Amino acid sequence: MFRFLVRRILGAAVILLIISAITFLLFYVAPRDPARVACGKVCTPQTLALVKHNLGIDDPLPVQYWHWLEGVFVGRDYASFGHCNAPCLGYSFQNRVPVLSLIEDRFPTTISLALGSAVVFVIFGVGTGMIAAVKQGKALDKIASSASLIGSSLQIYIVGIVAMYYLSDEWGILDRPNDSSGFTDDPGAWFSGLLLPWFVLAIIFTANYTRMTRSQLVETLSEDYVRTARAKGLSARTVFFRFAWRGAMGPIVTILGLDLGSLLGGAVITEQTFGLHGIGALSVKAVRDNDLPMLLGVVLVAAGAIVLFNIVVDAVYALIDPRVRLA
Repeated sequence: MFRFLVRRILGAAVILLIISAITFLLFYVAPRDPARVACGKVCTPQTLALVKHNLGIDDPLPVQYWHWLEGVFVGRDYASFGHCNAPCLGYSFQNRVPVLSLIEDRFPTTISLALGSAVVFVIFGVGTGMIAAVKQGKALDKIASSASLIGSSLQIYIVGIVAMYYLSDEWGILDRPNDSSGFTDDPGAWFSGLLLPWFVLAIIFTANYTRMTRSQLVETLSEDYVRTARAKGLSARTVFFRFAWRGAMGPIVTILGLDLGSLLGGAVITEQTFGLHGIGALSVKAVRDNDLPMLLGVVLVAAGAIVLFNIVVDAVYALIDPRVRLA
């Protein structure tokens, strides 16, 4: 198991390095020069050169990338910003503060949104899928399948707006979404401020998990080893949870890891819909401001979250099915 994880971690490090190089190339070869934007309307060639030097973008592109990569591991000195301690993702062109500090300030909102909604949609999605599989072909199965089909066709920016209007503004059942209070500051306000986004995300994601769980369990329940367990006289509960359920969890764990990685990387549409100030909203602002270091930092955080959860998925998958460790 240890060697399996080491191989996955080394592979993830290489992937992140490649992603950082490609992202750096794409952003810093953009047609809109960030130095000219920062220079203002009256910009002489001398002033533009000084601005580029102060922003650290006056060197050739490979040298810029090397300096950026060096800053991630050992820190970096900027002419106008001073020293940036490792891990340094650069300074925001607009805010003149370290990119990592801005990301750290916004990350708690994104973590709360992702993990809280994941708890809701996994419990309801997997639970409903299990019931549908057990009651295959009956009324509960048909209702669950129809509801999941409707739910998977909904969009967050439609459901979110409708839910805020009725549940918060008209009926006052739930508070309007806000992230002004952290979990450690006021758990009650934190919970009530994120309950509506969790509920809406659960509607969208629960449908996928219901269909996936049902299809996997129906297929697993028809396998030879499950029928053999039944023939040996084991109880239906034992057959279901010890054999069928475990065999069906692999694909579900896989999509859960991908979904969590995507949400932690910044749920842009969700945060914009509910007015939350997480990584997604930060990336939108960076695009508007042409803030390339911030964009690069957010993309790498998103990529890192996805890669990290892929490693977690591989580890969980290896625990569920030891044959995976040989891959």
